[in-house]
Amino acid sequence: MRNNMNILVIGSGGREHALCWTLSKSPLVSTLYCAPGNGGIAEVASCVSIKVEDFPAIIDFCRSKTIDFVVVGPEAPLVLGLVDALDAAGIKSFGPRAAAAALEGSKGFMKDLCREYGIPTAAYQRFDNASEAKAYVAAQILPIVIKADGLAAGKGVIIAQTLEHANETIDEIFGGLFGGAGAEIVIEEFMSGEEASFFVLTDGDAILPLATAQDHKAVGDGDTGANTGGMGAYSPAPVMTEQMITATLETIIKPTVAAMKDRGAPFTGVLYAGLMITETGPRLIEYNVRFGDPECQVLCARLESDLLPALMATADGTLRDISLRWKPEIALLVVMAANGYPDAYEKNTVINGLGEAAAIDDVIVFHAGTKREGGKILATGGRVLGITAIGKSVKQAQEKAYSGVKAIKWPQGFCRSDIGWRAIEREIQGKKLQKEA
Repeated sequence: MRNNMNILVIGSGGREHALCWTLSKSPLVSTLYCAPGNGGIAEVASCVSIKVEDFPAIIDFCRSKTIDFVVVGPEAPLVLGLVDALDAAGIKSFGPRAAAAALEGSKGFMKDLCREYGIPTAAYQRFDNASEAKAYVAAQILPIVIKADGLAAGKGVIIAQTLEHANETIDEIFGGLFGGAGAEIVIEEFMSGEEASFFVLTDGDAILPLATAQDHKAVGDGDTGANTGGMGAYSPAPVMTEQMITATLETIIKPTVAAMKDRGAPFTGVLYAGLMITETGPRLIEYNVRFGDPECQVLCARLESDLLPALMATADGTLRDISLRWKPEIALLVVMAANGYPDAYEKNTVINGLGEAAAIDDVIVFHAGTKREGGKILATGGRVLGITAIGKSVKQAQEKAYSGVKAIKWPQGFCRSDIGWRAIEREIQGKKLQKEA
């Protein structure tokens, strides 16, 4: 692997800021670009005004700048076949081809694969019309989970507590609530337990587990309210014990990687399993075919190794030669979102205090929906900032992250006040047991 490489990251969110922040520290990188980037990414990479789905423009840019390696961040270009297009152009990249990205692009595809290969997940059925879907729901135990089959920016999952809510949801999705993503729906049983995120790199054969993480999907404190793309995260996830990691690898990850190879669509890239930890062990909620957001930010905050060789080995099929080192400390992130998110929100509001927040020891401010304009940072998205901190305990990391939040002056934004609450409860319980012992 040579030095002085030109790297292009595709995307504009907090995940891509974390990836750029991490890759910018690699001694192998000469020039780092990001398309299209955001206001924070501009501090560590050269931002290029190219849309993530404009494949010809991306390929032209790669050729003009002699790009050695492309890291694709978001799911949409992966599902649409950006890696396939880059392969055809002779440009090396990180991420799955379209046939493998269907694990995220179609929830029905993923569920069918689980059924065929015996991977533990919730019981389900697929529907392409409202009448059959409603008839099925009427015979099921409530609550029940209704999902748009395609990509819906993390918002295509609704938990219906009543039959009336379920029927309304079915009508709304088939009525165009999520556009083409809702042309088909998946209805599945509601699973009880604790959610966790588990990430691995795989080159289609070898599997390299990454650090564990846990995110907070609900918009409100106490994990209440509407589902979002994620309002906070921390790593590692205490619920993911060594025993649980082993069970996840043996019953979920390894069978999936083998199944995709068996189907002639080997998966290469990062495989992100959203898990429900139940009384009988881990069960798969869904797969994502890219790093999670905001989980990627807390993983990058804890990573000690150079990330680039691991990403390139994943693409080259040499992942067996790679190992990664992680900081033992806890990383915790609090998302600051625009008032109204996940529904309608105001754009182009001014954010101040970012320098003050970043100056706090062990605090990193990752940008998601921002842009630079006239010397100011403006909020342009729903989830706008990820205030990330490192601490020796979850409680300490939480306190540092919220001190960063307080330093930021943005009246049009909000955040949850309890990120990490489950892990903190575990810490308190653990200290009590130590005293009793």
